[in-house]
Amino acid sequence: MHRSHTQNGHATRQRLLEDGDLTLGSLLRRVRRLEEDGVITGYAAQVDPRAVGEGFEVLVHADLVAKDLPTVEAFEARVAGMPEVVELRRMFGIPDYFIRVRVTDIEHYERWLTSDVMGDVAIARMDSRLTMKLLTI
Repeated sequence: MHRSHTQNGHATRQRLLEDGDLTLGSLLRRVRRLEEDGVITGYAAQVDPRAVGEGFEVLVHADLVAKDLPTVEAFEARVAGMPEVVELRRMFGIPDYFIRVRVTDIEHYERWLTSDVMGDVAIARMDSRLTMKLLTI
């Protein structure tokens, strides 16, 4: 499948048929099979964060004080439940976590950081990374 097809989930069936060697029936069967096999796990729209008041994004590196399972699970549940957190990754090595936070502005981020996160006794260290420029690939 061409890269443009993987990036354009809105491509018409006609366009896919023109670019490939499939009939409409075989295309629909192939898509249905990919959905049933779990290859296609869903469909999503890309939303401009600025249009919904969340145009300020911060990448946060976090390290935990302890790595025992109860501490890790409680931290993950707490952070994953925060509406500002749009991505949470447990990493191998350092940092323990990569957290992508999306808020309205730097003041909102500061409120989130100081009121919701800094008092968490599980966190040993946090490092905030502000994006200078985002390149869409």
